[in-house]
Amino acid sequence: MQRFTWIKPGVWGVIIGSILTMIVGFSWGGWSTSTTSNQLAMTRADTAVTTALVPICVAQEKLDATKGKRLGELRAISSSYEQTDFVIKAGWATFPGAADPNRNVAEACAAALLKTAATK
Repeated sequence: MQRFTWIKPGVWGVIIGSILTMIVGFSWGGWSTSTTSNQLAMTRADTAVTTALVPICVAQEKLDATKGKRLGELRAISSSYEQTDFVIKAGWATFPGAADPNRNVAEACAAALLKTAATK
């Protein structure tokens, strides 16, 4: 019986070591669950799509017949939420084949348009 006295402390050591390894791994080691990885992937994909579509939105603004007037109206708006709504209502963030405008693109487009207008 005395020959197996090391088994109980050994099992507890494995359990505690495993728990500490998981804590360190998830906190500082960069481990993540599949849910967290999927959320990060979706965020990156949305960002990539927005980045790719902003130049199209800016180009649609340039094709607008009343662009000078509309750009002036956009610059007069101080709220970023209202600026985004203005771009959506102007139709610059609605793309061929899409029924609804893309709000993320509209927000980024408004910022790009204002930045471009400020440099002129």
